[in-house]
Amino acid sequence: MKLTLRIAKLELSNLFYSPVAWVVLVIFMVQSGWEFTSMVERFERVQQLGMNRSGLTHTFFAGFSGLFTKMQENLYLYIPLLTMGLISRETGSGSIKLVYSSPVKLSAVVWGKYLAMVFYCVLLMCCFVILGIVASYIVKDADGSFITSGIIGLFLLICAYSAIGLFMSSLTTYQVVAAISTLALLGGLNYIGKLWQDMDFIRDLTYFLSISGRAENFVEGLITSRDVFYFIIVILLFVGLTILKLRAGKESKPLLVKVARYTALVVCALLAGYVTSRPGVVAYKDMTANNGRTLTKGSQDVLKQMKGPLTITAYVNLLDANYFSLAPIFRNSDLERFDKYFRFRPDIRMKYIYYYDSTSNPDLYSRNKGLNTEQLAQRVASSYKLDINDFLTPAQIHKKIDLSGEGNRTLRLLEYNGKTTFLRIYEDLMRQPDEKEITAAIKRLVTEPAKVAFVTGHNERSIKRMADNDYKLSTVEKTFRYALLNQGFSVQEIYLGKDSIPSDIAVLVIADPGMPYSPEQLQQVTTFINGGGNLLIAGEPSRREYLNPLLSTLGMSIEPGTILQKTEDLSPRFVQCALSAPGLKLLGNSPAFQQDDIVISFSGAGSIAGNANNDYHITPLIVSNTANTFKRTAPIDDSLRTAVFTPELNDERGAFPMTVALTREHNGRQQRIIVSADADFMSNAELLRNNIRTANFLFTTELFRWFTYGLFPVDTSRPPLTDSDLRISATGVNYLKMGLVGFLPALIVAGVVIMMIRRKRR
Repeated sequence: MKLTLRIAKLELSNLFYSPVAWVVLVIFMVQSGWEFTSMVERFERVQQLGMNRSGLTHTFFAGFSGLFTKMQENLYLYIPLLTMGLISRETGSGSIKLVYSSPVKLSAVVWGKYLAMVFYCVLLMCCFVILGIVASYIVKDADGSFITSGIIGLFLLICAYSAIGLFMSSLTTYQVVAAISTLALLGGLNYIGKLWQDMDFIRDLTYFLSISGRAENFVEGLITSRDVFYFIIVILLFVGLTILKLRAGKESKPLLVKVARYTALVVCALLAGYVTSRPGVVAYKDMTANNGRTLTKGSQDVLKQMKGPLTITAYVNLLDANYFSLAPIFRNSDLERFDKYFRFRPDIRMKYIYYYDSTSNPDLYSRNKGLNTEQLAQRVASSYKLDINDFLTPAQIHKKIDLSGEGNRTLRLLEYNGKTTFLRIYEDLMRQPDEKEITAAIKRLVTEPAKVAFVTGHNERSIKRMADNDYKLSTVEKTFRYALLNQGFSVQEIYLGKDSIPSDIAVLVIADPGMPYSPEQLQQVTTFINGGGNLLIAGEPSRREYLNPLLSTLGMSIEPGTILQKTEDLSPRFVQCALSAPGLKLLGNSPAFQQDDIVISFSGAGSIAGNANNDYHITPLIVSNTANTFKRTAPIDDSLRTAVFTPELNDERGAFPMTVALTREHNGRQQRIIVSADADFMSNAELLRNNIRTANFLFTTELFRWFTYGLFPVDTSRPPLTDSDLRISATGVNYLKMGLVGFLPALIVAGVVIMMIRRKRR
């Protein structure tokens, strides 16, 4: 070991006596300093405009344009300049023969040269350490562990590059050839992960060999034993290949023996990589401040309830618009989406079944008119260079599963303990399900889904229509990720009088009936209420007479009149209010409701009056703002454009409750009832509104979470990040840039020049 360190020290001194090492170090320092200070400068300007952003540590160092992400893309350019002469210099000058004839072991020589590169890599990483220290001073609550994780990942990556460069240097006597060969091999190892991904066996092999993205987990704050072992295996493999290459030049062994040695080393490396990457043996360390790379406690609790294996089968339709997201070439990328779940449940089994069948893909069908399903599938397969025989026909897939109810879309089927549920792909920017949707689907299998029943038959708001005032989007729209159906709920309709109200439902919803209920129907609902059932009643003031008979049993009523709000851009009937302080506490103090610009919108809302009878406790959730709203009981013309308080029209000022919650203890459980004098707050139109920012969907979601006592939707929220403030001025940024990009590199250059002059004099 002492001899190895002495060789490393000698090699390192030779490295720094040449200008190449210093030039690389200065360029690396200037580039990293420039990237970092440019990012700081940009966000300092944004902060001056009052637009603070949390998660500055991640923004500066990771993400799409962070320092580590940018530098990771260029690291492979530095290494060939440093490693090209490690061995080729010896072989080119003939001094390698002295090494062969000396008693020094070849392994000591190779490891000594490699350790010299490792020491140099440490020096490069010190540039990042300096920037991390700077960030800890200029960013409030900077996440130091996150920065440390990224530095560790990039250090391992550049050490692996060095081992590869060392091996390539042993293959030739020309340093330039060694540098070019190293660049070519590094480029190949970065690209190989994209090759032959449509072939099952080759896919896993090339994916393992690919070095591209291996440091990504580190940069994003997650250290895994799989990635650490990968870099260690790569380093040992290429250092070992270098030793074998030099030994082959010293020994006179048959070619078969030499090939066998190389083969054995490569096979052992691949076997070690396979073993260390198995889900059951991988260890994880989340280095983020809020454990953002780990499943939330809510998801972990769900997985702990599982007593057996979970099977996730992807049914991938060739003719569906989402085919490529689960195509064979993206199989490994898809598996990474569930990596957080493999961490806690290694027994999850993933399957993929490919088929073709008619589906909703208007663009594809409009461009290929006149073709039947089979002809269209053959054309698509031919254009993508796929074998149509690898896909099940409609008849074959129908024997396995009926997906017609899902429109034959690409989706996943989860199977556990004899129960099944769908996990869908959604029509939004993200497309793929996130933790909240995945956990909700799993939770449906380990517990009974929360049941929501909507009353129908009296012209209530429909859960089957996409009309502006109906409720399909928020309840059963399969392509909308936030619909109750995709958040773990089971949604159904019931006809009062014809159907009995199920005793196991989480909540009964009566939404804006357009006709009066019969005494028998009212009695049916009253019996449900008296039995402790949860209830959501939403109505419009113009049809209050249909709900007031029911509300009277609760001691409540919707009053005459409509709430109007003074506004310059919107209709006066359109009222925007924040959740009240008691309402915020009732719904769990969600941080999302505490943002200053978050409002809940109501269109044509009325007010609620009355005192709850029995032992109900009333909590006002939404109360009108006395500063710019008032109630008008006189008829309102549709042409009204501006709200002006007019006493002659019986206008009233005041804080009018528009939505209230009623609670009481019943048989050891809290009964929960919501009464709203507006039924539009969860309508399709309000949830799709984009001219202002509203929290209607969040409000709706939290209401149903409250009704289910937190069972659904699954809580996947995380503590908010606090690194949101830059503690540096514009002048300070300029000084910082001059120091990191100008003064510090110039100081190193000056020191190098002085050292070179003194050395030349000696």
